[in-house]
Amino acid sequence: MNVKFDRLSDVTAEVTVTLTEEDYKEKVKKQLREIGAKRPEPGFRAGHVPASLLQKKYGTAVKYDVVNQEVSEALYNYIQENKLRVLGQPVPVRNEQFDINSADFEFKFEVGLAPEIKLEINKDIQVPYYNIEVSDEMINQRDEALRRRYGKQIPGEEMEPDAVVKGVITELDADGKPLEGGIVVENGVISPKYFTSEDQRKLFEGKKPGDTVVFNPAETCNSNPAEMSSMLNIDKNQIDEHKGDFSFEIKEIIVLRPAELGEEFYEAAFGKDKVHDEKEYREAIKESIAASLKADSNYRFSIDAKDALMAQAGDIDLPDQILKDFLKMQNEGMSDEQADAEYEKAVPSLKWDLVRDAAAEKLEIKLDESDLRDMARMLAAQQFAQYGMANVPDDVINRYADNILADKKYREQLANQALDTKLFNAIRASVTVDEKTVSVEEFNKLFAPAQA
Repeated sequence: MNVKFDRLSDVTAEVTVTLTEEDYKEKVKKQLREIGAKRPEPGFRAGHVPASLLQKKYGTAVKYDVVNQEVSEALYNYIQENKLRVLGQPVPVRNEQFDINSADFEFKFEVGLAPEIKLEINKDIQVPYYNIEVSDEMINQRDEALRRRYGKQIPGEEMEPDAVVKGVITELDADGKPLEGGIVVENGVISPKYFTSEDQRKLFEGKKPGDTVVFNPAETCNSNPAEMSSMLNIDKNQIDEHKGDFSFEIKEIIVLRPAELGEEFYEAAFGKDKVHDEKEYREAIKESIAASLKADSNYRFSIDAKDALMAQAGDIDLPDQILKDFLKMQNEGMSDEQADAEYEKAVPSLKWDLVRDAAAEKLEIKLDESDLRDMARMLAAQQFAQYGMANVPDDVINRYADNILADKKYREQLANQALDTKLFNAIRASVTVDEKTVSVEEFNKLFAPAQA
């Protein structure tokens, strides 16, 4: 067997694999013997089938398999041993003269090679970093949200904008009277705040326990099957039969009263002995907001750092045609036009992957298990925080992190996130960072061109 490598350009090459009969004939014979040992043929017991019969019946198929396997292994081993940085996969060159009955074979493959990316990541590179200013308005909004989250629901004397209403829901006939055999929900519960219809919401304004409101459930939710099914306790396939008016006899109005500032509230919101008075409370809110905004600042930095590195990398040559052929090989039936379109969409991401790998190599970035665990713990903590749980014990965080790491597919995504985090932290430490403090409005404007 012989493998020959011919470089055609900086990013393309041709690999030729040559097989002689000596390279594969013994393996063909071995596989035929194994077939004969397992499969009986008419007139012969398993293990006693003549070699000539096995060759006649299975020889061609076995030869195909063995030759294909030999060529694939030779190509793979050559790439690995010579550390070729291949993009996509080698694309076989079509051979119209191929004949499986030949003794010797020659296979050619087009190979796309990753271009060499030269980067200098040093203080000569300037990248902006935007610190988002925490305004009093943001603190006040978070204060209101926290006090509502830890507030109490109590019976109210009159409807309020976000009140929950409990009572009896009764289906009405065309004359506005209870429909005979119609729907009656004794323990109905609705939240007019979430009605999609302003007119339906206004029907409940100013109402008190004991009042009756005539409303239309279908209009409160644009006939959403799930909403109507829940409100009227009916199957989703029955909603079309009940789109008329209903009465709601209000039995109870539940209103929310925000939590009062004090030790009990401070402990619930931030943990024991973390906050002791209003000044510390507002400072804790400010720090919490600043921490959450840090993720936005880091994300913006990653965009600007990426742009800086891509600019330094300059034009990146790719083996365009080979990669398009690879796309078609992976997607049976894909036309040339479709391959062109898909490839053009993939090019920016492919180029960044090459630059990212070059940067990681330049900065000697390597991932280990501790990096993945730290990322998993951070994601677990973020998930708890979304539900207002800011003081989750470490053992609970660790258990959730273990579950995340046990998912192989998620683990791969996690590895990419961890690599990006580690890489951009290293970039930030290596370049000149131009720190700027901006308002949230100014920060949002940075993304306006991308949204236009």
